[in-house]
Amino acid sequence: MGTSQSREDHISDSDDYSEEEDERQRQSDDEDYQDAPETQPTPIGDIDAKLKALKLKYGTPPPSSSSSASASAVSHNAVKLYLHIGGNTPNAKWIVSSKLTSFSFVKTTNVDGDSDDDDYEGSADGKGQWILKVAGKVRARVSADMQLKMFGDQRRVDFVSKGVWALKFYTDEQYRRFVTEFQDCLFENVYGLKATEENKVKIYGKEFLGWVKPEAADDSAWEYADDYDMARSPNSVTPVRSNQQLMEEFEEAANGGVQSLTLGALDNSFLVNDSGVQVYKNFSHGIHGKGVVAKFDSGGGLKMTPKKALLMRGETNMMLMSPLKEGKPQANGLQQLDIETGKIVTEWKFEKDGTEMTMRDITNDTKGSQLDPSESTFLGLDDNRLCQWDMRERRGMVQNIANSPVLEWSQGHQFSRGTNFQCFATTGDGSIVVGSLDGKIRLYSKTSMRQAKTAFPGLGSPITHVDVTYDGKWVLGTTDTYLVLICTLFTDKDGKTKTGFSGRMGNKIPAPRLLKLIPLDSHLAGADNKFHGGHFSWVTESGKQERHLVATVGKFSVIWDFQQVKNSAHECYRNQQGLKSCYCYKILLKDESIVESRFMHDKYAVSDSPEAPLVVATPMKVSSISLSGKR
Repeated sequence: MGTSQSREDHISDSDDYSEEEDERQRQSDDEDYQDAPETQPTPIGDIDAKLKALKLKYGTPPPSSSSSASASAVSHNAVKLYLHIGGNTPNAKWIVSSKLTSFSFVKTTNVDGDSDDDDYEGSADGKGQWILKVAGKVRARVSADMQLKMFGDQRRVDFVSKGVWALKFYTDEQYRRFVTEFQDCLFENVYGLKATEENKVKIYGKEFLGWVKPEAADDSAWEYADDYDMARSPNSVTPVRSNQQLMEEFEEAANGGVQSLTLGALDNSFLVNDSGVQVYKNFSHGIHGKGVVAKFDSGGGLKMTPKKALLMRGETNMMLMSPLKEGKPQANGLQQLDIETGKIVTEWKFEKDGTEMTMRDITNDTKGSQLDPSESTFLGLDDNRLCQWDMRERRGMVQNIANSPVLEWSQGHQFSRGTNFQCFATTGDGSIVVGSLDGKIRLYSKTSMRQAKTAFPGLGSPITHVDVTYDGKWVLGTTDTYLVLICTLFTDKDGKTKTGFSGRMGNKIPAPRLLKLIPLDSHLAGADNKFHGGHFSWVTESGKQERHLVATVGKFSVIWDFQQVKNSAHECYRNQQGLKSCYCYKILLKDESIVESRFMHDKYAVSDSPEAPLVVATPMKVSSISLSGKR
C-alpha cells in the first residue's frame, strides 16, 4: 500500500471542496457538491453572526447562561469540520461536512448514547467520561481509539469516529487549546483524576517528569544512543530511503489453521497449525516449505492446538504450550517435540514444591540461547510469577522422560498480587523486560527476578507484547492502538553510561516515543483489529544494531525504519504537543488477517538488501517479502 504519507492529503482553505448536505449524500462517494472557493479566511469576528444565521446546533452551557456568554463560547470553539471519503481508492478526498460549527468536550454518564441531553458535569458523584461533540455529527469518547493526529502547521487535527474526520481551527490559540483540553480529558478518562500537575506526578512518579511534560523532556539520551549506535556499528545502520519498496518474493499455501510462526536462525523455520508443525527451509530471500509436517502424536494426544512454540537446544527441539481453556493463555505444562524425528518425546508439568501451577508465556533465557545445543533452561511468566524452569534434576542430570517428568523451579519469584504480567522478552545477556495489564514495563537484571531495577509507568493501555534489542538499550511495547518505544540508557553518578536493566535510572529518564497509524489507516484496518506482536528485526550478536520494527494490525503488516524513529529531528515530530508520535511507515496488505509478521535472522540479510526478509503468516498462507535494495 505504500507509505503513510501517500494516503494523507494537505487540506487547504483555498481549495475547491464538496459540501455534504445530508446523511445520504455523506454515504455516497459518487456525488460531488461543489462550493465556491474561499478567497480569504473568515474573520473570527464574523463567526457569531454566521452561526446564528445557519442555526447550527452546538454544545452550549446550561440554559441559565446568558446569550452573550453562549455566543462567546461558540466563537471560542469555532471550527470547520471535514469528512474523508473514498477510503484508499484513487477517488479518495476530503469534503467539507460543516463549513462553520463548534466543538465541545462534555462529561457524561451517557457515553454510548445518541442523545444530546448530556449532563455537563457528569453525575452527582463526579463519575462519567469525557466525550467530544462536533456539529451533531461527531460524538466520541475521548480515548486512544480516536487515533488523534496533530498538524500544527495547518491548525488541524484528524481523528477516527465511525469515519475519518478533520477539524481546522481559525487561530493558533484555538488549536493549542483544543489539543490541551483533549489531552487533559484523555488523562481524566484513563486515570479517573483531574489532569493537574500534582496528579500527573502521582501517576507517573517524580522520576518521570519527561512523561508529564514531554515538551520539556531531555532528548539527549535519544541523541546519544543514536550516535553511539552509528559509531559502534556504522555498517549495520540502514540509511533512510523514501523510495525503498516492499517486494514480495513468493507466497505458499500453509495447509490452513496457522496459529503461530516460529523463525529459526539456522536451517529451518516453522508454522504451527491444527494438524502439526510444518517445517520450512531458510534462504536469503525467505522461507520455502519442505513438505514435512511433524504431527502431534503424544499417545494421549494434545487437547488444543499449541499457541506458543519455543525453539531450544540448537533448534533441534521445540517446546509447545497449549492453553487449558479456549481464549485463555494459561497452560499447566509443555510438550517437547524432537524436530529430527517429528515426535513429541515428553510432556512436562509446571510444579513447585509439589504444587501444580500455570504459566501464560515462556521464552528463552537470552536472545540467542536457542542456538545453544546444551540449553536446558528457559523462562516462564504468569500473572504474578516470573521464574526459570530447568529440564534437569537438581543433580544436573537430564530427567527420565518416560515418567511424565516435572520441570524444576530453578529460580524466580511469586509476587503477592497486583503485577498482572502479560508478556516478556530477554536481551542478549539475559536481562528481562516484562509488560503488564496496567501498561507498566519493568526491567529486571539477569541476576535477580525479585525486584525490578526500573519500572516505567503505563500510558493507560495494557501491554500485550514486548520486545527488546539485543543490547538492551531499546524496549518496544505493543498496545491495541499504538507501540511505545523506550530508551533505557542513562548516565550514573560516576558518569558511566548504563541501561535501566543494570541500575536505577534516577530522574533523567527520557520520554518515550509512540508509533501510530494515521487515522485513515486505522479506520481502514477496522475497529475490531488491534496492534499485536511488535518486534525489532532480529540480531544475536554484539556490535550489530536492529534496523526495523514491525507490527501487525488486521490485514496490515506495518514497518518502521528504526533509525528514522530515533531521529529527534525527524519531520513527524514537528509541531506536535505531548509525547512524540511517528507516523512514517510502510504497509504490506494481505487478503486475510495476519497471524504474525517477523524479520528473519540478520544472517539472511544479503549485501544488496537493507534488511533480512520479512515473513508474514496468515491462517492459510505464508509470504516472504524483501525490502528491495539494488535488486
